[in-house]
Amino acid sequence: MIFLRGLAALLAACFFTDGAASAQTYPDHPITMIVAFPPGGADDATARILQDPMQKALGQPIVIENIGGAGGMIAAAKAARAEPDGYTILLHQPALAAGMTLYPNRTFDAEKDFVPIGLVNITSNTLAGRPTLPANNFKELLTWMKQHNGNIKVGHPGVGSFGHLADVLIMQGLGAKVTQVPYRGAGPALVDLLGGQVDLSIISAVVAGPLVKNGKMKVYAIVGKRRFDQLPDVPTFGDLGYTKLNVDFWHMLLAPAGTPRPIIDKLNAALRTALADPKLQKTYADGGIYEYPADQETPEASAALLKSEIALWGQVIRDNHIAGQ
Repeated sequence: MIFLRGLAALLAACFFTDGAASAQTYPDHPITMIVAFPPGGADDATARILQDPMQKALGQPIVIENIGGAGGMIAAAKAARAEPDGYTILLHQPALAAGMTLYPNRTFDAEKDFVPIGLVNITSNTLAGRPTLPANNFKELLTWMKQHNGNIKVGHPGVGSFGHLADVLIMQGLGAKVTQVPYRGAGPALVDLLGGQVDLSIISAVVAGPLVKNGKMKVYAIVGKRRFDQLPDVPTFGDLGYTKLNVDFWHMLLAPAGTPRPIIDKLNAALRTALADPKLQKTYADGGIYEYPADQETPEASAALLKSEIALWGQVIRDNHIAGQ
């Protein structure tokens, strides 16, 4: 018995020594950043904005691997199965939180199988309307919606997307009965909004800004907690008294559960260094993207956000009987 206890203590000491040693030398070869959606979208763009300043901070290349499918669940499942050594990290967004309810047959749990590294950004969105919609401001929109309740078409980029779930949440909050019209991506939804085939949609603020100024689209509120600098007169839902509709579109970096804390700390430090990079900050400003305050860039703040988002979107999905496709 004494021998077995001694052996167990020796093995434990070796394990922790090896873990500490790996953290001290980390990273000593390239890191893979899995992006949960195909190239060309906001997620891929965010990864590539981070790539250069983060790899400079870490002293090793970061290789981006795009894995689409199942609302980002395929990428997350692969990342969850990776070795917890800091050489595979995941960039994800609200779809990760929504997927916990939307896809009950998934092979991982976002809270148990990942450890957050840090929050990357917030992207502004708008509640936008077709250019021929009679309402010119939010108050007029509410009047118009009451007059047309049950005969309102809302376009979205696909079932389970942020645009879809935010639409559902907002329309519920406003007491509007609408027909949700799914599209295969944000582009087709935007085209039909501009053409008047649908009445309303959640549209990226950076896309909406020029269209509003050219009279090709109307915008009634910012979907998020912060106003958009290029549309300074457009209020947030919180400004309008609907604080429960203040939902942000975010990006977060995560690592497989079991990744040693010293490695998480090194990745978090590299992320913070990247977010402070002047070139990145200019890109953010030009694209209507905002970084989190410094005290919210921690792994703990990321974990708290993920937990709250799982609860929020899970409730929306259950209340509206939404099923993943």
